[in-house]
Amino acid sequence: MVGFDGFQLLDVTGPLEVFSSASRLLRAQGYRGPEPYRVELLAAAPGLVRSSSGLGIHAARSWRDLDAVDTLLVAGGGGIAEALDDAELVQWIRVQAPRARRYGSVCTGALLLARAGLLEGRRATTHWAAVDELERLEPALRLVRDVVFVRDGRLWTSAGVTAGMDMALAMVGEDWGRKLALEVAQQLVMYISRAGGSAQRGPPLEVQVRALESRFAHLATRVQEQPGAKLSVDTLASWCGMSPRHFARCFRKEMGVTPAQFVEGVRFEAACQALGSTAAPVSKIAALCGFGSSETLRRVFMRRLGVTPGIYRRQRLGADATAA
Repeated sequence: MVGFDGFQLLDVTGPLEVFSSASRLLRAQGYRGPEPYRVELLAAAPGLVRSSSGLGIHAARSWRDLDAVDTLLVAGGGGIAEALDDAELVQWIRVQAPRARRYGSVCTGALLLARAGLLEGRRATTHWAAVDELERLEPALRLVRDVVFVRDGRLWTSAGVTAGMDMALAMVGEDWGRKLALEVAQQLVMYISRAGGSAQRGPPLEVQVRALESRFAHLATRVQEQPGAKLSVDTLASWCGMSPRHFARCFRKEMGVTPAQFVEGVRFEAACQALGSTAAPVSKIAALCGFGSSETLRRVFMRRLGVTPGIYRRQRLGADATAA
């Protein structure tokens, strides 16, 4: 993580704690391989780097001394204006970020990526208060507004402060699997978002963890793999070899939601993913995700998010996306 005087404390400590927690959990579970994650704050010079709150973190070394890195992230914060004028830092980011396996930013750190010329033609986001500044710095940016984080190939960018933790969780899930990401989120008392939308748009963490640990784990996986299938209580019960009435009662007791509520949540997440990553018509997405019609999908989105699928798509993909 690259920091500078006036960085936002949570931009650094939040994501780095996610990675560190993942390492500790893996070790506790018996993993004996190389250190899963080794986190480090880099600054202009070794020593104390003060955050915007006045609290400081010790940087063990300068970013000038970095030779190779797996994941390179740039923090944001109140000191971003001065950082943008640091020509040496900007040039270093321009050269080193593309050499990493993945790179990105938290909050207004995206402004530094833009200044370094790394966001031209790329999908990216930042804190809501800085989106206009980001567009000014990089007019060719494909800005995605009002989302928690965005991934465009090896480039990851997130909105403000705690959104960096959501992004880090997604990285852990990519590296070690969704189960570990859920366990880290549970350890840190967080929600986990699959599609980069608001951290509260997906099913509550408790439901996701229960799905992994209950006797219905195989059923939950099957539903997630085929959200467009006929998923009535009778069908789900038959998959479990149970009577519909007994199944519905046991499922609600173990999962904390009804089968219908669980199925709708899975279908909703699948629709969010499709709207944010494909140009398929809304009517086709509605059918593929099990909603049947675009009108049904529209009602679900209005109830859950207060926006239509078309508006959600424009928010995710930017102004150049077309709503079907």
